[in-house]
Amino acid sequence: MVGIVGYGAYVPSYRIKVEEIAKVWGDDPVALSRGLVVNEKSVPSSDEDTATIGVTAARYSLARAQIDPKTIGAVYVGSESHPYAVKPTATIIAEAVGATPNLTAADLEFACKAGTAGIQMSMGLVESGMVEHALVIGADISQGAPGDALEYTASAGGAAYIIGKNNVLAEIEDTYSFTTDTPDFYRREGQDYPSHGGRFTGEPAYFKHVLSAAKGLLEKTDSKVEDYDYACFHQPNGKFYLRAGKKLGFTSEQIKQGLLTPNIGNTYSGAVPLALSNILDVAQLGDKIFVVSYGSGAGSDGFTLTVTEEIENKRDLAPKTQEIIDKKTYVDYAVYAKLKGKIKM
Repeated sequence: MVGIVGYGAYVPSYRIKVEEIAKVWGDDPVALSRGLVVNEKSVPSSDEDTATIGVTAARYSLARAQIDPKTIGAVYVGSESHPYAVKPTATIIAEAVGATPNLTAADLEFACKAGTAGIQMSMGLVESGMVEHALVIGADISQGAPGDALEYTASAGGAAYIIGKNNVLAEIEDTYSFTTDTPDFYRREGQDYPSHGGRFTGEPAYFKHVLSAAKGLLEKTDSKVEDYDYACFHQPNGKFYLRAGKKLGFTSEQIKQGLLTPNIGNTYSGAVPLALSNILDVAQLGDKIFVVSYGSGAGSDGFTLTVTEEIENKRDLAPKTQEIIDKKTYVDYAVYAKLKGKIKM
């Protein structure tokens, strides 16, 4: 069975509180926090980008996998904030972690679900025997225009997964996707900030795809929500995440471990990979996990996983997700604007 051999997470240590942003734009911070279910978000330092986040997460995943990096035959990096418009992030990360040059590598882009698309691609390569291991990363340093609603949530972070057949800590039992042409969010080449459809991003975009993928996966696997110990979904904000879980019938106990947005914001391509890593940090032998990503444009990938006995051997070989999140330093709006390049010279 194909599954996760190793995983690693990384979130920048800088944070900015919702009330600090609201103070600048004259918004009500209490209403924002309650409405979005977001209290603060991560901010990348001036020397952090998708590549550095990916390298750190990948090194942690290798520490847990305990494999020779030269057995990695594929590297995929899912992001909508690659540092170069033309120059792959995947090659930077592959060389930084010591992977063999005899590999296939590519940058992927499907808004916030590019990382999970990479996991699906890797499953096929590994299962067919074309590669022994594949490294997949979902990471972003997402953007939000000054004063836009996205500025309260768009953050930075990511996670890495090594997919293989041997010594897996969680078996990936099945996957299911649901995709349509729904233009809820986009950014043209050369634009600094994305555009979005406001309320349109809810029902016809996020909820239609997340719920359709989830229901399709439940039907495909002939399973019920009660069969799973944990569930996580894409989280553009905490409100959407909690509502999706409730609509599907999952309990608060099943979904709370995967909810990270209130304390780090929306890490875009890193959101579901980070949610899953936080679940794996506490999951036990035999636990079943239900995962559904979402990417604007629009589509969702769903996965069902079962944790194996290998989790106990590997979990403590790298920093846990919450340990990384807990290391934080707060900045004010001026420093945040400087770090995010919002001040144009």
